Amino acid sequence: MIRAATLLFSLFAFSSANASTVLITGASRGIGLEFAKRYAEQGWNVIATARSPEDDDALLALASAHENVRTETLDVTDHAGIDTLAEKLRGIAIDVLINNAGIAGGRNTQEFGTVDYSVFNDVMNINVLGPLKVTEAFIEHVAASEQKKVINISSSEGRLSQVRGSRQAFYRASKSALNMVMKNVANNPTIEEKGVIIGILTPGFVDTDFTAGLPKQMMIDVETSVSRSISMIEKYNTEMSGKYFSNTGEEMTW
Repeated sequence: MIRAATLLFSLFAFSSANASTVLITGASRGIGLEFAKRYAEQGWNVIATARSPEDDDALLALASAHENVRTETLDVTDHAGIDTLAEKLRGIAIDVLINNAGIAGGRNTQEFGTVDYSVFNDVMNINVLGPLKVTEAFIEHVAASEQKKVINISSSEGRLSQVRGSRQAFYRASKSALNMVMKNVANNPTIEEKGVIIGILTPGFVDTDFTAGLPKQMMIDVETSVSRSISMIEKYNTEMSGKYFSNTGEEMTW
């Protein structure tokens, strides 16, 4: 197994050639931005991706403050662009790949009788096809690392056993689909042979702009969510691959 830490340092001016590396999708705000911040503070090499990082002031400020953070353009619906970035980063070992980018789809587009099917397609493309394509494109980067982890940010809204009421049909369906897709990826013989761990993780009900307008009584702040999530990511091992966990360590039923 070849770890391209020296190449990583020389090409990207990360602060530590011996540090672990994380790649995060959707790193411009909310949970993704906090993941980038927290890993940077822990001394990891951080590849923070977003659709237009040059326009994201908070992400640019983080990269300016930390030599071990670099930004990259990545739209998870642009499959050719995903392949291009994977080729650009070829030879770089990625210890943890976090498939975080996602959308909810709005509240007025998902009601039965007035369904906006184009939005449904957008939600599925970003929340399901995107993580699958990113995982395919970067699997060799992950397999070349020491930790070999692909972590997918799911949601308790995708749990069929917990459905109450009628809301966010697109978002709920996308997270259920993400769980199933990644369970299949985890069971793929090639993934098992490479020793890659596929994690499915819910970050909790988090107070971010993603949940703006929803009741805050049951929410946790983004710092608490990401702190717990990182601790859970550290615990993921081959025995847990393909299993669905809360960020507090509870194995979740679907």
